[in-house]
Amino acid sequence: MRKFALLSAFAALSLAAAEPGFLHRQGAQIVDAAGHPVTLRGINLGNWLVPEGYMFLFENGPESAREIDAFFRDIAGPDETDRFWREWRDRYITEQDIAALAHMGLNLIRLPMHHALLAEGGDGWRHVDDTVAWARKYGLWVVLDLHAAPAGQTGTNIDDSWGYPWLFENQKAQTDVVALWKRIAARYRDEPAVLGYDLLNEPIPHFNGLPRLNPKLEPLYRRIVSAIREVDTRHVVILEGPQWASTFAPFSPPFDQNVMYSFHKYWTAPTREVIQPYLDFRAKYNVPIYMGESGENADDWIAKFTQVLNEEKIPWTFWPYKKMEKTSAIVTFRKPEHWDAIVEYSKKLGSVGTAEKKGAQRPTPEQAQSALHDLLEEIGFDHGHVNSGYVRALGATPLP
Repeated sequence: MRKFALLSAFAALSLAAAEPGFLHRQGAQIVDAAGHPVTLRGINLGNWLVPEGYMFLFENGPESAREIDAFFRDIAGPDETDRFWREWRDRYITEQDIAALAHMGLNLIRLPMHHALLAEGGDGWRHVDDTVAWARKYGLWVVLDLHAAPAGQTGTNIDDSWGYPWLFENQKAQTDVVALWKRIAARYRDEPAVLGYDLLNEPIPHFNGLPRLNPKLEPLYRRIVSAIREVDTRHVVILEGPQWASTFAPFSPPFDQNVMYSFHKYWTAPTREVIQPYLDFRAKYNVPIYMGESGENADDWIAKFTQVLNEEKIPWTFWPYKKMEKTSAIVTFRKPEHWDAIVEYSKKLGSVGTAEKKGAQRPTPEQAQSALHDLLEEIGFDHGHVNSGYVRALGATPLP
């Protein structure tokens, strides 16, 4: 594995970074405080504060954050698991990572957040505060993304919920999400390094008749935005469409002056045609659009889609920054010793329960604890390998 260290230029970079000012909507563009259009390109800090099973190489096993937590408690014990998660959040993203992104030429971070970590006494606030402070230091902006909302906005692993988007059926959960966003906005209302608030990640899937919930999305957005505007009138609010941020069709004309609409695009051709409906929406309502997630693909695909987005002057954040073993990210880190055995054993928890999977050998507590300890080492900045091809595909500059 290639190791890389901070360059001395990073320190100079932080000192030279200009005060970013509050970005805001001006017509169909995002502009700075002086009204100049800003080119925004960046990356998602996925799997940090909202873990996902596939990022741990689990297949047909634990998928959501709570399922992964339960699995680790089973194989490594509760105390070791508690310690693991504390250190995971401390080590997965550090100031060095943010400095490296700035040095590569990226200027935008999308930060997925879990509502439970932002509860009273939750340690998520510290990590969000740190990320925003590092972004300010190195001249980047941050999109605060509620990836896992109370009761779940998707009903899938990505929001750590219970198999159904209960947020849209549960009044208490809606009250909670409105209150949470008001707290977030009150905390960061004076922070120019925050670009804006991405209210709900990929709401309402396309399957099991769930599009019937579409009419409930914009009214909830209106409630959230109203609460935000009571304490914060300067930051952009970002609205994702339903069916996993794939369509703007259910939206009425914009109801806020400082709004941007976000789409996600995976597993399509990397062409202008696939984003034409979003371009039409932008032209119709004279509002900015933003590509919040894409990626999980080969470098050539990334490069072609990035070119399309740049030509259409669409801000973007690809997914994700860091992955285990896979090269479809800026940074790859190694899987630890004993990880293959842990992955094999995790399959017994999946929905596809063959006899072989059910009979997978259980790792010993010592093996599981050792693997989690090694994983904490591997995710550190100095242990990662920068995928230069991926970085170049983003139009960024690889670290030397």
